[in-house]
Amino acid sequence: MSPTAPKRIVVITTGGTIASRTTADGAVPVLSASELLSDGTEAPDSPDVESVDLMSVDSSSLTPSDQFRIVTAIADTLTDPGVDGVVVTHGTDTMEETAFLADLFAGDRRPVIFTGAAYPSDSPHSDGPANLDDAIRLAADPASRGRGVQIMMAGTALAARGAFKAQTAGAEAFDTVHDGLPRPLLTGPVPVGHPARVDAYTLYPGVSPGLIAASVAQNAAGIVLAGTGSGNAHPDITAEVSLARQRGVVVVLTTRVPFGPVAATYGGGGGAVDLERAGAVVSRWLRAPQARIALLALLSTGCDAAEVADFFSASDPRER
Repeated sequence: MSPTAPKRIVVITTGGTIASRTTADGAVPVLSASELLSDGTEAPDSPDVESVDLMSVDSSSLTPSDQFRIVTAIADTLTDPGVDGVVVTHGTDTMEETAFLADLFAGDRRPVIFTGAAYPSDSPHSDGPANLDDAIRLAADPASRGRGVQIMMAGTALAARGAFKAQTAGAEAFDTVHDGLPRPLLTGPVPVGHPARVDAYTLYPGVSPGLIAASVAQNAAGIVLAGTGSGNAHPDITAEVSLARQRGVVVVLTTRVPFGPVAATYGGGGGAVDLERAGAVVSRWLRAPQARIALLALLSTGCDAAEVADFFSASDPRER
Protein backbone atom coordinates (compact mmCIF):
# COMPACT_ATOMS: atom_id res chain seq x y z
CA MET A 1 0.00 0.00 0.00
CA SER A 2 1.40 3.42 -0.95
CA PRO A 3 1.89 5.89 1.90
CA THR A 4 -0.80 8.51 2.40
CA ALA A 5 0.11 11.86 0.90
CA PRO A 6 0.67 14.60 3.48
CA LYS A 7 -2.08 17.15 4.00
CA ARG A 8 -1.69 20.43 2.14
CA ILE A 9 -2.26 23.52 4.29
CA VAL A 10 -2.12 27.16 3.18
CA VAL A 11 -1.13 29.80 5.74
CA ILE A 12 -2.41 33.33 5.04
CA THR A 13 -0.58 36.00 7.04
CA THR A 14 -2.08 39.38 7.93
CA GLY A 15 0.27 40.75 10.60
CA GLY A 16 -0.54 41.13 14.28
CA THR A 17 1.54 40.37 17.36
CA ILE A 18 2.52 36.97 16.03
CA ALA A 19 4.47 38.76 13.26
CA SER A 20 5.78 41.57 15.48
CA ARG A 21 9.12 42.53 16.88
CA THR A 22 9.74 45.13 19.56
CA THR A 23 11.08 48.49 18.40
CA ALA A 24 11.60 51.92 19.95
CA ASP A 25 8.10 52.72 18.69
CA GLY A 26 6.51 49.65 20.24
CA ALA A 27 5.83 46.20 18.79
CA VAL A 28 5.18 46.30 15.04
CA PRO A 29 4.43 43.48 12.55
CA VAL A 30 7.49 42.90 10.37
CA LEU A 31 7.79 39.12 9.87
CA SER A 32 6.88 37.55 6.55
CA ALA A 33 5.08 34.24 6.19
CA SER A 34 8.32 32.42 5.44
CA GLU A 35 9.90 33.87 8.59
CA LEU A 36 6.91 32.84 10.69
CA LEU A 37 7.02 29.31 9.33
CA SER A 38 10.77 28.99 9.80
CA ASP A 39 10.21 29.05 13.57
CA GLY A 40 7.92 26.03 13.44
CA THR A 41 8.77 22.45 14.24
CA GLU A 42 9.19 19.74 11.64
CA ALA A 43 7.85 16.27 12.38
CA PRO A 44 7.72 13.23 10.11
CA ASP A 45 3.95 13.52 9.79
CA SER A 46 3.92 17.30 9.25
CA PRO A 47 1.62 18.57 6.49
CA ASP A 48 2.93 20.36 3.43
CA VAL A 49 2.58 24.08 4.13
CA GLU A 50 2.33 26.91 1.60
CA SER A 51 2.04 30.56 2.48
CA VAL A 52 0.43 33.78 1.27
CA ASP A 53 1.63 37.17 2.51
CA LEU A 54 -1.66 39.05 2.32
CA MET A 55 -0.96 42.08 4.53
CA SER A 56 1.09 43.11 7.54
CA VAL A 57 -0.90 45.30 9.93
CA ASP A 58 -2.01 45.49 13.52
CA SER A 59 -5.52 44.08 13.65
CA SER A 60 -6.71 47.22 15.43
CA SER A 61 -5.90 49.08 12.19
CA LEU A 62 -8.03 46.87 9.95
CA THR A 63 -10.93 48.37 8.02
CA PRO A 64 -14.08 46.46 7.06
CA SER A 65 -12.71 46.34 3.51
CA ASP A 66 -9.53 44.70 4.84
CA GLN A 67 -11.60 42.14 6.72
CA PHE A 68 -13.58 41.28 3.59
CA ARG A 69 -10.26 41.04 1.73
CA ILE A 70 -9.08 38.39 4.20
CA VAL A 71 -12.32 36.44 3.77
CA THR A 72 -11.96 36.69 -0.01
CA ALA A 73 -8.40 35.35 0.23
CA ILE A 74 -9.69 32.34 2.18
CA ALA A 75 -12.39 31.71 -0.40
CA ASP A 76 -9.90 32.04 -3.26
CA THR A 77 -7.54 29.57 -1.58
CA LEU A 78 -10.32 27.02 -1.20
CA THR A 79 -11.12 27.11 -4.91
CA ASP A 80 -8.14 24.73 -5.18
CA PRO A 81 -9.53 21.24 -4.43
CA GLY A 82 -6.05 20.07 -3.45
CA VAL A 83 -5.96 22.34 -0.40
CA ASP A 84 -6.93 20.49 2.79
CA GLY A 85 -7.18 23.46 5.13
CA VAL A 86 -6.36 27.11 5.73
CA VAL A 87 -4.66 28.88 8.62
CA VAL A 88 -4.90 32.66 9.03
CA THR A 89 -2.45 34.49 11.29
CA HIS A 90 -4.11 37.61 12.71
CA GLY A 91 -3.81 40.08 15.55
CA THR A 92 -5.88 39.19 18.59
CA ASP A 93 -7.45 42.65 19.00
CA THR A 94 -10.06 42.01 16.31
CA MET A 95 -9.58 38.32 15.61
CA GLU A 96 -13.05 37.52 16.97
CA GLU A 97 -14.53 39.82 14.32
CA THR A 98 -12.61 38.67 11.23
CA ALA A 99 -12.84 34.99 12.18
CA PHE A 100 -16.59 35.35 12.63
CA LEU A 101 -16.90 37.18 9.30
CA ALA A 102 -15.05 34.29 7.67
CA ASP A 103 -17.39 31.83 9.35
CA LEU A 104 -20.44 33.63 7.95
CA PHE A 105 -19.26 32.66 4.45
CA ALA A 106 -17.73 29.27 5.38
CA GLY A 107 -19.90 26.92 3.36
CA ASP A 108 -16.86 24.78 2.52
CA ARG A 109 -16.35 21.96 5.03
CA ARG A 110 -12.55 22.21 4.96
CA PRO A 111 -11.03 23.64 8.15
CA VAL A 112 -10.21 27.33 8.50
CA ILE A 113 -8.22 28.14 11.64
CA PHE A 114 -7.30 31.61 12.95
CA THR A 115 -4.35 32.01 15.28
CA GLY A 116 -2.09 34.72 16.64
CA ALA A 117 0.01 35.51 19.66
CA ALA A 118 -0.15 37.34 22.94
CA TYR A 119 3.56 38.18 22.88
CA PRO A 120 5.82 39.51 20.09
CA SER A 121 8.20 37.13 18.36
CA ASP A 122 11.24 38.48 20.22
CA SER A 123 9.64 38.19 23.66
CA PRO A 124 11.01 35.53 26.04
CA HIS A 125 7.38 34.43 26.38
CA SER A 126 6.78 34.26 22.61
CA ASP A 127 3.81 31.98 21.96
CA GLY A 128 3.41 32.51 18.22
CA PRO A 129 5.41 29.51 16.92
CA ALA A 130 3.55 27.04 19.17
CA ASN A 131 0.17 28.56 18.27
CA LEU A 132 0.98 28.38 14.56
CA ASP A 133 2.10 24.76 14.84
CA ASP A 134 -1.11 23.90 16.69
CA ALA A 135 -3.25 25.71 14.13
CA ILE A 136 -1.59 23.93 11.20
CA ARG A 137 -2.11 20.54 12.84
CA LEU A 138 -5.72 21.40 13.60
CA ALA A 139 -6.29 22.45 9.99
CA ALA A 140 -4.82 19.13 8.84
CA ASP A 141 -6.96 17.07 11.22
CA PRO A 142 -9.89 15.39 9.41
CA ALA A 143 -11.94 15.78 12.59
CA SER A 144 -11.91 19.54 12.02
CA ARG A 145 -13.92 19.27 8.81
CA GLY A 146 -17.39 20.73 8.97
CA ARG A 147 -16.81 22.55 12.26
CA GLY A 148 -16.69 26.02 10.78
CA VAL A 149 -13.99 28.57 11.45
CA GLN A 150 -12.08 28.02 14.69
CA ILE A 151 -9.67 30.07 16.78
CA MET A 152 -6.61 28.22 18.10
CA MET A 153 -4.69 29.84 20.95
CA ALA A 154 -2.72 28.41 23.88
CA GLY A 155 -3.56 24.84 22.93
CA THR A 156 -7.31 25.45 22.93
CA ALA A 157 -9.61 25.59 19.93
CA LEU A 158 -12.81 27.63 20.10
CA ALA A 159 -15.56 28.05 17.54
CA ALA A 160 -15.36 31.53 16.04
CA ARG A 161 -19.06 32.18 16.74
CA GLY A 162 -19.46 33.47 20.24
CA ALA A 163 -15.73 33.94 20.83
CA PHE A 164 -14.44 37.13 22.39
CA LYS A 165 -11.12 38.45 23.61
CA ALA A 166 -11.23 37.95 27.37
CA GLN A 167 -7.99 39.56 28.51
CA THR A 168 -5.63 42.22 27.22
CA ALA A 169 -2.50 40.21 27.97
CA GLY A 170 -1.80 36.54 28.49
CA ALA A 171 -1.60 33.53 26.24
CA GLU A 172 -5.16 32.33 26.88
CA ALA A 173 -6.64 35.33 25.14
CA PHE A 174 -10.14 34.11 24.22
CA ASP A 175 -13.28 32.83 25.84
CA THR A 176 -16.75 32.13 24.47
CA VAL A 177 -20.18 33.36 25.43
CA HIS A 178 -21.70 30.06 24.22
CA ASP A 179 -19.95 26.97 22.86
CA GLY A 180 -22.83 25.63 20.79
CA LEU A 181 -24.19 28.43 18.65
CA PRO A 182 -25.89 27.53 15.35
CA ARG A 183 -24.12 28.57 12.15
CA PRO A 184 -26.54 30.25 9.71
CA LEU A 185 -24.49 31.12 6.63
CA LEU A 186 -24.58 33.87 4.05
CA THR A 187 -24.81 32.53 0.53
CA GLY A 188 -23.27 33.97 -2.58
CA PRO A 189 -19.86 35.57 -3.12
CA VAL A 190 -18.04 37.67 -0.55
CA PRO A 191 -18.98 41.33 -1.19
CA VAL A 192 -16.49 43.58 -2.96
CA GLY A 193 -16.33 47.36 -2.91
CA HIS A 194 -17.40 49.47 0.04
CA PRO A 195 -19.16 47.53 2.81
CA ALA A 196 -22.22 48.96 4.51
CA ARG A 197 -21.50 51.28 7.39
CA VAL A 198 -22.56 49.94 10.79
CA ASP A 199 -21.92 51.88 14.01
CA ALA A 200 -21.85 50.42 17.52
CA TYR A 201 -22.41 52.10 20.88
CA THR A 202 -22.06 50.94 24.46
CA LEU A 203 -24.91 52.28 26.61
CA TYR A 204 -24.54 53.65 30.13
CA PRO A 205 -26.36 56.04 32.49
CA GLY A 206 -26.27 59.48 30.90
CA VAL A 207 -25.37 58.32 27.38
CA SER A 208 -26.44 60.87 24.79
CA PRO A 209 -29.34 59.68 22.61
CA GLY A 210 -27.90 62.03 20.00
CA LEU A 211 -25.30 59.41 19.16
CA ILE A 212 -27.99 57.41 17.41
CA ALA A 213 -29.35 60.48 15.64
CA ALA A 214 -25.81 61.35 14.50
CA SER A 215 -25.34 57.90 12.99
CA VAL A 216 -28.64 58.24 11.14
CA ALA A 217 -27.67 61.70 9.89
CA GLN A 218 -24.32 60.38 8.67
CA ASN A 219 -26.01 57.63 6.62
CA ALA A 220 -25.20 54.60 8.72
CA ALA A 221 -27.05 51.57 7.38
CA GLY A 222 -27.12 49.87 10.77
CA ILE A 223 -26.51 50.46 14.46
CA VAL A 224 -25.61 47.98 17.22
CA LEU A 225 -26.40 48.90 20.82
CA ALA A 226 -24.68 47.14 23.73
CA GLY A 227 -27.23 47.71 26.48
CA THR A 228 -26.97 47.25 30.20
CA GLY A 229 -27.95 43.98 31.87
CA SER A 230 -30.11 41.81 29.65
CA GLY A 231 -30.36 44.48 26.97
CA ASN A 232 -31.73 47.63 28.59
CA ALA A 233 -31.38 51.38 28.17
CA HIS A 234 -32.99 54.76 28.92
CA PRO A 235 -36.41 55.71 27.46
CA ASP A 236 -34.69 58.44 25.38
CA ILE A 237 -32.72 55.70 23.62
CA THR A 238 -35.97 53.90 22.80
CA ALA A 239 -37.31 57.04 21.15
CA GLU A 240 -34.18 57.38 18.98
CA VAL A 241 -34.33 53.71 18.01
CA SER A 242 -37.90 54.24 16.82
CA LEU A 243 -36.85 57.26 14.73
CA ALA A 244 -33.89 55.36 13.28
CA ARG A 245 -36.15 52.51 12.21
CA GLN A 246 -38.55 54.98 10.59
CA ARG A 247 -35.61 56.17 8.49
CA GLY A 248 -34.71 52.63 7.43
CA VAL A 249 -31.71 52.12 9.70
CA VAL A 250 -31.53 48.59 11.10
CA VAL A 251 -30.86 48.46 14.86
CA VAL A 252 -29.57 45.40 16.72
CA LEU A 253 -29.63 45.15 20.51
CA THR A 254 -27.11 43.16 22.55
CA THR A 255 -25.49 43.60 25.96
CA ARG A 256 -22.24 44.88 27.40
CA VAL A 257 -22.25 41.93 29.85
CA PRO A 258 -19.82 39.13 28.85
CA PHE A 259 -21.97 36.10 29.67
CA GLY A 260 -25.62 35.09 29.58
CA PRO A 261 -28.45 35.62 27.09
CA VAL A 262 -30.05 38.88 26.06
CA ALA A 263 -33.75 38.66 26.84
CA ALA A 264 -36.65 41.05 26.44
CA THR A 265 -37.61 40.99 30.13
CA TYR A 266 -37.78 44.57 31.38
CA GLY A 267 -40.03 47.45 30.37
CA GLY A 268 -40.15 50.88 31.98
CA GLY A 269 -39.75 52.72 28.70
CA GLY A 270 -36.14 51.74 28.05
CA GLY A 271 -36.00 48.03 28.71
CA ALA A 272 -35.42 45.40 26.06
CA VAL A 273 -39.20 44.94 25.79
CA ASP A 274 -39.53 48.60 24.78
CA LEU A 275 -36.51 48.56 22.49
CA GLU A 276 -37.78 45.48 20.68
CA ARG A 277 -41.20 47.11 20.25
CA ALA A 278 -39.45 50.17 18.82
CA GLY A 279 -37.97 47.94 16.11
CA ALA A 280 -34.64 46.74 17.49
CA VAL A 281 -33.60 43.19 16.62
CA VAL A 282 -32.42 41.29 19.70
CA SER A 283 -29.09 39.48 19.42
CA ARG A 284 -29.54 36.89 22.13
CA TRP A 285 -25.95 35.61 22.19
CA LEU A 286 -23.68 37.47 19.78
CA ARG A 287 -22.04 40.37 21.60
CA ALA A 288 -21.48 43.80 20.06
CA PRO A 289 -18.30 43.11 18.02
CA GLN A 290 -19.76 40.01 16.35
CA ALA A 291 -23.30 41.40 16.19
CA ARG A 292 -21.87 44.40 14.32
CA ILE A 293 -19.94 42.13 11.92
CA ALA A 294 -23.08 40.08 11.28
CA LEU A 295 -25.15 43.19 10.59
CA LEU A 296 -22.42 44.65 8.39
CA ALA A 297 -22.19 41.45 6.35
CA LEU A 298 -25.96 41.06 6.08
CA LEU A 299 -26.50 44.62 4.90
CA SER A 300 -23.49 44.45 2.55
CA THR A 301 -25.01 41.41 0.85
CA GLY A 302 -28.35 43.18 0.35
CA CYS A 303 -30.39 41.73 3.23
CA ASP A 304 -33.30 43.76 4.56
CA ALA A 305 -34.49 44.21 8.15
CA ALA A 306 -36.66 41.10 8.08
CA GLU A 307 -33.74 38.97 6.87
CA VAL A 308 -31.54 40.47 9.60
CA ALA A 309 -34.14 39.45 12.18
CA ASP A 310 -34.28 35.95 10.69
CA PHE A 311 -30.49 35.62 10.92
CA PHE A 312 -30.34 36.55 14.60
CA SER A 313 -33.26 34.27 15.37
CA ALA A 314 -31.47 31.42 13.58
CA SER A 315 -28.35 32.16 15.66
CA ASP A 316 -30.20 31.25 18.88
CA PRO A 317 -29.78 27.62 20.01
CA ARG A 318 -33.33 27.66 21.33
CA GLU A 319 -34.65 27.89 17.77
CA ARG A 320 -33.05 24.65 16.59
